[in-house]
Amino acid sequence: MVITEIFKSIQGEGTRAGLPCIFVRLTGCNLRCVWCDTEYAFHGGTKYTLDEVLVQVRSLAGEGELRVPLVEITGGEPLLQKETPVLAEKLVADGYRVMIETSGERFIGVLPPEVIKIVDVKCPDSGEGGTFDMANLDAIDLKDEVKFVIASRRDYDFASEFIAEHRLPSRANQVIFSPAFPDPSGRWQGLESRQLAEWILADRLPVRLGLQLHKFIWDPATKGV
Repeated sequence: MVITEIFKSIQGEGTRAGLPCIFVRLTGCNLRCVWCDTEYAFHGGTKYTLDEVLVQVRSLAGEGELRVPLVEITGGEPLLQKETPVLAEKLVADGYRVMIETSGERFIGVLPPEVIKIVDVKCPDSGEGGTFDMANLDAIDLKDEVKFVIASRRDYDFASEFIAEHRLPSRANQVIFSPAFPDPSGRWQGLESRQLAEWILADRLPVRLGLQLHKFIWDPATKGV
């Protein structure tokens, strides 16, 4: 496998935000979202065998009662690498609670059933709208999460209509609306979390407001957190 980084941090997103977590960031992505904050994972990386990845995860997680039990496979787009389902299977067999964050463009049904899928649906202002694999709607189950990164009112309206049309709150454990975080170098403006919260409350949407917790703890441009 080609890996950009393996590190321990605080889970910054989703229903497990705030929990210690081991991250395995795979290299490569076939999408180019306007607001992407991990462009450094598009290229480069280091080749690892599956066993070498497991050794790194075990070293960071520790042992016994204090072992960090949560592992997230992320990217880039982790499902571009054919070994990813096998890595997830080995991590599950090792006793970890395994999550994977994916763009939604690749079919998630290739993953072991125990894996928690955090599946993006790209909104229009991402520049990658329309890439979601609709077969994923039937592969999502009640432990999984569906995420929309919202950069504008247009994105919000798209996401609201999508979740209603496809009854996402009844298909997934959680639907998350996350405001696009402003780019530290000023390439995109982002969306204020307060604005998104007010839209959600006004429309009584059955969704969770998701903030990127790690960007409030560390500088938003920091890697490996």
